[in-house]
Amino acid sequence: MSITPLTITGVSTFSENLQTIMQRAVSVASLPVQVLQNEQSDLLVQKQLLTDLRSAVASLADAIADLGALGGSKALGVTTSNANRVTASVTGSLAPAVYTITEIASVAKAASENTTSGFATADSSAVDADGTLELVLGSNTYTINLGAGENNNLEGLRDAINALGIGVNATVVNTGTGATPYYLNVASTATGETTLKLRGDVGNDTTNLLTAANQGADAVFKLNGLDVRRASNSVDDVVAGITFQINGKTDPGEAVTVSLASNRGSLALALGKLVDAYNTLRQKVNAQVGEQAGLLSGEFVVRYLQERMRALAGFRGTGSIDDLSDLGITFDTKGLMSLDSTKLNSLSASQLEQAFRFLDSSTLGFGTFAAGFRGISDPVTGMIRSQQDQIDETDARLARQVEVMRERIEMMQRTLALKLQQADALLASLESQQRFLEMNLEVVNLTLFGKKNER
Repeated sequence: MSITPLTITGVSTFSENLQTIMQRAVSVASLPVQVLQNEQSDLLVQKQLLTDLRSAVASLADAIADLGALGGSKALGVTTSNANRVTASVTGSLAPAVYTITEIASVAKAASENTTSGFATADSSAVDADGTLELVLGSNTYTINLGAGENNNLEGLRDAINALGIGVNATVVNTGTGATPYYLNVASTATGETTLKLRGDVGNDTTNLLTAANQGADAVFKLNGLDVRRASNSVDDVVAGITFQINGKTDPGEAVTVSLASNRGSLALALGKLVDAYNTLRQKVNAQVGEQAGLLSGEFVVRYLQERMRALAGFRGTGSIDDLSDLGITFDTKGLMSLDSTKLNSLSASQLEQAFRFLDSSTLGFGTFAAGFRGISDPVTGMIRSQQDQIDETDARLARQVEVMRERIEMMQRTLALKLQQADALLASLESQQRFLEMNLEVVNLTLFGKKNER
């Protein structure tokens, strides 16, 4: 925060010197302010460095957590021999397996029927003589009373059905053709084998006003030879941890194979993400250590991160795959990671199983380190956030000190300017008296000696 300079509007020959005196006095008095402002600039740099550090720590925590989750799921991926018939997704912890789906007799669908006859208008043509109808949805029946008045039309029937709130949606359709272009469509909002009727006479199926060509259907198929029937095409309660999505009927004799297997590629990608995140953080930490250290040198968070990163690099499990080197990860002299994919790809099936156990966060594996690093990077409660809050408090305190000192310097400047202004006026007066005396001496010399006084 700069000090607004004051100017001495003097008339003496010393006014410029007096201005210089005041500027130097203000400059000297401002030195402590500059020191505080430099400290504020350093704090701003420290806060930005901590922000960059927090981002790098968060990325490493995410990479570790992904590896922990991958270990828990054993990197299982799911493939199907015919995605037009069946797709699947893993939703829980499973072991590698193969499932066979056959005889997909039907795909789950929602019932959706139109009125068998059209109407000339949607808002005036009566749909029923007495206005009393009965909607059948599955095993439930609902009575609809339109009356014989203004509501006895397609729009009134539509509104009455929708007002029931029973899981069907009625819509007026305008085909735009013929003398009776208006129809009512009634559709179930859920899939599954469901009867859908709209009777003109209560209990009399022969008075059904709707077509019967598009009734609801269940998904019906066999899984490993066992009969399965579900109201939805998304079936997640037959095999725990896997969801089957039924997409189409199978041909006679056709079988769809759904395979669950550990995916080395997923593990390689996750380890590559770990390497990148670890090295990014390592470089940022190294920049704050040693002779060329930045403004975070000596800070507790840097030392703590060094400790946590050493613990992570040296973590050992209990199985045949018990450290990162067994997965192909090595460290150079600067502490940077690298991944040897060849070694990872050479792991046997049993070793791959042990690798997942080594990583699994639910079994005190490598993935458990994620929580510790998130405790550092959490944007609300993390260690770095706490240190940034302390920096903000320090910066606010320095700002108050700078403001107080600035006010004092400005007051000093005003007082000094007033005194120097008075001194300038006094000097100007003395200079004026000097010139008057010199003129009188000249007059005396000319009068007595006929010449000017030699100076």
